[in-house]
Parts: sequence; structure tokens; C-alpha cells
Amino acid sequence: MANKNIFSRVEIKYLLDDKEKEELLNLFKNKDLMVKDPHGDATVRNIYYDTDSFLLARRSIEKPVYKEKLRVRSYNTSSLSDPVFVELKKKCKKTVFKRRIFIPQKDALDFLAGSPLPDDEFDRPDAKPTDVQIAKELTYFRDIYKTLHPVVFLSYDREAFYGKDNKDFRVTFDTNIRYRTSDLTLEHEPDGELLISPGHSIMEVKLIEGMPLWLSRFLSDKQIFKASFSKYGAAYKDMLKKGEIKIGNI
Repeated sequence: MANKNIFSRVEIKYLLDDKEKEELLNLFKNKDLMVKDPHGDATVRNIYYDTDSFLLARRSIEKPVYKEKLRVRSYNTSSLSDPVFVELKKKCKKTVFKRRIFIPQKDALDFLAGSPLPDDEFDRPDAKPTDVQIAKELTYFRDIYKTLHPVVFLSYDREAFYGKDNKDFRVTFDTNIRYRTSDLTLEHEPDGELLISPGHSIMEVKLIEGMPLWLSRFLSDKQIFKASFSKYGAAYKDMLKKGEIKIGNI
């Protein structure tokens, strides 16, 4: 995937406890199968956008054939002048499609609030020709969902690996998955309510081709099965449970 702002791949999730995760990491190391991503240890920070009726969250947990989400993402604490990703994530059946642009946080927040992108936004040396097209897609998405606004800050600590013989094959482990409904900015520390219990992580297997036989065997031997888990969907369910969202208002 030459353009890192465009992704198309299958993503499969599993819930692992610490013992299972350690055994798999040992397999990575002992068999020399996976390489730690140079940027693989990061705290991922997201601001999720949704409509007044939480339409995107509700679709996410209904397990439809097609669903989509919009978020602003960074991999560290970011000021308003720091560049961040504006990312549109779509899933059709098992395939995930991601389209994103990399712009200053202030421009991102203003854009999602309804302002046009600055005329010179894509004149930067690191801008890609596809950025303009992605910006048009994001604008269309924003304008279709007329009441989009930030609703949840969601973060997690991620370890990322890629295949030694196939860099398009990736495995990530997400722990300390937490969210908050106030302080919806990437400028502050990533604290919030935990969504999975300590001692567990969500493993995501990201692939374009089939899963390697060695990983299939490990998962089968350990009886680790696919887990349907949406981080944003889980935050939405927790908000409902706590009464922060009134069903009658949806």
C-alpha cells in the first residue's frame, strides 16, 4: 500500500488475555515471524463524530453489511497547530476501507464544523495528489450527515507488528481502551472510562491476502475465536447503560 492515506484490507478482531498475548508474542520472536513497527508503541487518540441521534453508533452495533465512521486521530498529544488525521472508515462485509487526510487539528475541527478547507491546505510538500479527492469525499460525508459533531474521545495503547515477509500483513494489540464524553480534544491526556477489563487486549489481524497458517494453527490450538467488538460501539453502549443517552431522544 504505497499511499498510507488509503487502505483496503480485511480486519479480524480477537479478545486475548495477557497469557495468550504473551504466548503469541513469544511465537513472533522465537520463529522470527513478525517485526515490531518502528512506530508500533503508541497511544492512539480519536475524536468520534456522530449525528444528534447517534446514527453512526447505532448502525455500528447492528452489524449491518455496510457501515461507516468518521473520526479525527493522532498518535500523540496534539496542539491545535499540530497535524492530525481526518479519517473516514467504511466497512462492507469483512473488508475495511479507510480514506484520510493529514491537516492541522484546528483546520480539521473547523472543517468538520462546516468550514471549507483552506485553499493552500494541499500545497504542502508532503501532500499527495489523492488528498484533494479524499477531501471531497469527506466533505460529501459531512454534508450528508447534517448534524455531525464530536461526541466521544476514545483512546488506547497500541503495539503494532508487521510480517517479516509481508509488510501488508499486520497484527496490533490494543489495551487500556477508554473513552470520555467531555474534553473532546486531542490536546490533553488520554484518560477516561475503561471499556475492557484489565489483563485483556483486543488483537486485530489486518490482511490483504489469507491468514498465515501458523497464526490459524495458534488460534485454533488455543481456542481463540473471532470477537465482534467496535470500540466506538462499546462506548455508545456504555453511555446508554449509564443513562448519558436517553433512548427516547434517539
